[in-house]
Amino acid sequence: MSVTERNPVLSEGGPADGGGVRGTEVLLPREVPLGGPRAMLVNRTLPQRRRSLIGAWCFVDHYGPHDVRPGKPAMQVPGHPHIGLQTVTWLFEGEVEHRDTTGTVAVVRPGEVNLMTAGAGIAHSEYSLPTTTRVHGAQLWVALPDGARTGERAFEHYVPGVLHVDGAEVRVFLGTWLGASATPHTYTRLLGAEVRVAAGTTWRAPLDPADEVGVLVDLGSVTVDGVRAERSQLVALAAGTGELVLTTGDEPARVLVLGGEPFGAPVVMWWNFVGRDHDDIVAARADWQRQVDEQRATGHADGRFGPHPDAWDDVLAAPELPTVRLKPRA
Repeated sequence: MSVTERNPVLSEGGPADGGGVRGTEVLLPREVPLGGPRAMLVNRTLPQRRRSLIGAWCFVDHYGPHDVRPGKPAMQVPGHPHIGLQTVTWLFEGEVEHRDTTGTVAVVRPGEVNLMTAGAGIAHSEYSLPTTTRVHGAQLWVALPDGARTGERAFEHYVPGVLHVDGAEVRVFLGTWLGASATPHTYTRLLGAEVRVAAGTTWRAPLDPADEVGVLVDLGSVTVDGVRAERSQLVALAAGTGELVLTTGDEPARVLVLGGEPFGAPVVMWWNFVGRDHDDIVAARADWQRQVDEQRATGHADGRFGPHPDAWDDVLAAPELPTVRLKPRA
């Protein structure tokens, strides 16, 4: 999924009024268009001015359900580049075709995860299938640590099993939790899981108190660690929290639990790139523009971001860089 803004860190979301026990806070989303003038809208809670990361999670978009029948805005994201991150695609409804410069063509469906590792550079496209009438899901990014961020590009697809834990349904798609271990490879300790809880329920699950943890609300309204949250809001738990306590209201709830060890390095986020400093971003932009120019001149391209698939008629050009140096954020 592509970011259309110059600097996605400068979000105007922020925490909800008030606060919860032990420093827990609710991060409010802002609505962002995905693509052109008839773009599908998404709700973004990370990054924002107040907070850039939860563990290594550095980008959280929640969208849908959107009607994508003919004549409606659909998910149509042409080829575009990434560096220094992993993309995590998780669907609740619909089917999306992923195509990238590793040569992978894969369809992701509800209850399945696509994990794409950019390393030093990758490019991909995402399109909802013509047979899909509704799309609903989350697009997430994970910042890569030194070493991995300049490594090889890769792609993994995984279908987690369903755990039944004290009345809740849990799908662990990244990391290890509640006795389940997902197979996709991550480069820092991470947790990614979907949890479905019945109405009128208080559900508890252990957490590693060394981790940073966020809870993204998809359906229903929930109270997490004493804080009330609604659809598309992200609850950032207080540091040192060793137990997730989730209470539902009059309706069932579905949430994503996103956590991991503190990242421990500054990041610069601009467009679709995660670097360490301004010069990382400048170099990546220049390398991508060379491939854009080659694609438009010859119909194909190769370079730092890999060979463009034959199916790509065009790719997204990078926006102009800001006139000031981009600053790292912790």
